[in-house]
Amino acid sequence: MTEHKAPLIHLSKRKSLPWYSVWRIRVLAILLSLIVCGILTQALTGLNPIAVYKTMFYGAFGTTRKTWTTLQEIALLHLVALALAPAFRMRFWNLGGEGQILIGGLVAATCMILLGDKMPNWALLAVMSVLSVLAGAVWAYIPAFFKSRWNTNETLFTLMMNYVATQLVAYFIIVWEVPRGSGKIGIINQATEAGWFPSLFGQRYLLNIVAAMVVALLMLYYMRVSKHGFELTVVGESERTARYIGIKVEKIITRTLFLSGAVCGLVGLLLVASTNHTITTTITDGRGFTAVMVAWLAKFDPIMMILSSGLLIFLKKGASEISTAYTLNQSFGDILTGIILFFIIGCEFFIMYSVHFRKSSDKKGK
Repeated sequence: MTEHKAPLIHLSKRKSLPWYSVWRIRVLAILLSLIVCGILTQALTGLNPIAVYKTMFYGAFGTTRKTWTTLQEIALLHLVALALAPAFRMRFWNLGGEGQILIGGLVAATCMILLGDKMPNWALLAVMSVLSVLAGAVWAYIPAFFKSRWNTNETLFTLMMNYVATQLVAYFIIVWEVPRGSGKIGIINQATEAGWFPSLFGQRYLLNIVAAMVVALLMLYYMRVSKHGFELTVVGESERTARYIGIKVEKIITRTLFLSGAVCGLVGLLLVASTNHTITTTITDGRGFTAVMVAWLAKFDPIMMILSSGLLIFLKKGASEISTAYTLNQSFGDILTGIILFFIIGCEFFIMYSVHFRKSSDKKGK
């Protein structure tokens, strides 16, 4: 009879790993990615890899201004990831972050333009804040309502809502464009600064950072401690189980997406009233999609998302800096970023699975 040998490689799913083992795998993956990037950099450009990495760090934190800009971009990306995390944990694939941010920003810009000279600034800021957050919440509630009632595909629905939001912003930009025919609004209320959030302690971007910290703490409590967080986790694991123990799944879906959209609306408000003081169709800068990766890398943990947000922003800033400093094609920086992300995402496989190799057969005569 033919002897059947065991497979050369055997995979088994891990039950769990201690947190320090998880991070050991991730740190090793990052170190390996840096080695591969260094070899590629030396081979293709002849540049010293260490100098290239120093330049990447300088691009993100080289000056006080760059540091504050990097921190506020991390804060904004973190906020969007916080918005998407509850829906993803519930297995509602909300890809509509871009549209929800745009709608929140559009409402903020509308208030600044139409009400800027009609009320005190504190009242204007209060009205803007409430309406922007509410607009984002309603925009996310629409696909949630259809999902809960008629089980529509939330992925396609939320993507469609992004395009609708983009076209709405484009329409109102033409309505309010300054000067006529320019295709843009420009800085809103530049002379009066009506509707502009004030700087905190002299730092223009500190408000965004504080907002992200506060929302992170609230979301941490909501997802880990509150009854609502428990309910959305149960719905994500099994809708049948949730219904069996008396959880109203439709209510959980709409409530969770309402919260998700509200946080996205807050991001739109901060982009318009605190950061850019204008509205464009590209003001989100892809954060609604990048935040999906941020949330996934952090396993939907509000605190760990700070690290994943920081990593992606650092890579983005660093790639831009090395392209400028060494007059390289922007694509080269993107290649390095892609390699690093490949290793980081790939290491999750080794966190979830254990790899076993077939042992050598015993020698004859033993």
